[in-house]
Amino acid sequence: MQDQGKPASHSWSCRFIRLGLLLLLAASAVAPVRAWAQRAAGADEDPRAPLTFGILPIGGPAESLEAWSPMLADLRKALNRPVRAISVTTYEGIAQAISEQRVDIAFLSGRLALDAVTRQNMQVVAHLTRGDGSRGYNAVLIVATDSPIRTLDQVFAQPGKLKYARAESLSVSGYLVPETQVFATRGLDSDTYFATVHIDNHQNNALAIANGEADIASNNTADLERFAQRFPEQYARLRVIWRSSLIPHAVIVLRTDLPSSLRERIATFITNYGKGKDGPRELANLHLIHDISGFAPASNDDLAPFADIEYTLERRRATTAQWVSEAAREARLKKIDEDHRALLAQLHSH
Repeated sequence: MQDQGKPASHSWSCRFIRLGLLLLLAASAVAPVRAWAQRAAGADEDPRAPLTFGILPIGGPAESLEAWSPMLADLRKALNRPVRAISVTTYEGIAQAISEQRVDIAFLSGRLALDAVTRQNMQVVAHLTRGDGSRGYNAVLIVATDSPIRTLDQVFAQPGKLKYARAESLSVSGYLVPETQVFATRGLDSDTYFATVHIDNHQNNALAIANGEADIASNNTADLERFAQRFPEQYARLRVIWRSSLIPHAVIVLRTDLPSSLRERIATFITNYGKGKDGPRELANLHLIHDISGFAPASNDDLAPFADIEYTLERRRATTAQWVSEAAREARLKKIDEDHRALLAQLHSH
């Protein structure tokens, strides 16, 4: 974890970033390094070349790789082609792997998928579905059950006094949504409001609350369900004091420079998985990933809500910031509006 304004040589985030980079480097040694220039020149795709599936980790990297392994083994058989997996500890780690063309298929949250689609030549082909039929999940803010804090008003009555644990800035539920719906609406920035700000994954932030290492933390309903299964004693020490509006589920993206026939085969496999004659066994594999009932067809349009989240946050920050003149503020707001319209047009054009 990283304390804002304090030495971070032994911080949680530093340790996890170092671990994430080590795992990423280890994976890169075996992951296929695709020649983008050759693809751009129209070189034929080698049907025997391994495909790499990038996984935004649920819990830890090893846990995520184990959970996805049975489904990816089936994908390997269906394509008659090697499929390798890469999972890292940080959002930045998976974003880096995508930007370096070392990932062909990926399971991503909305913010990461937005960057992958608009900057890294990928496209959305499916979004996950849950066994309970939910259309999404919620960001939450949590405290300890024995904490005197029971409402947001009590949080905002103590500027500069509390310890906050949040996720990375690329996390939708761990940063962007709470920042947009809780802090920016009050003209605040969470990184400067609290006495200290710790940055870590959802699981460790929940543990920080349960163990009394933080006063308040961001999280989400889906990760707390997994946390309750793995750490029931610690989960019993948590209390939710705020819940966001619904956030759409994570998505599957593919590289657009893969042959169209291959993209179609992959998309068909993913969206049909758990629904065919071998459904019961495949559903059992999906449940290893945590109550996933399957994947529904999706497109880049499904990322519009995440573009809206960023747009809302940027506008609220610009509105409450101090400017040299009102004209400067209006110019910034106009640029934010223009960029948002361009981003939505880019999503709709694919």
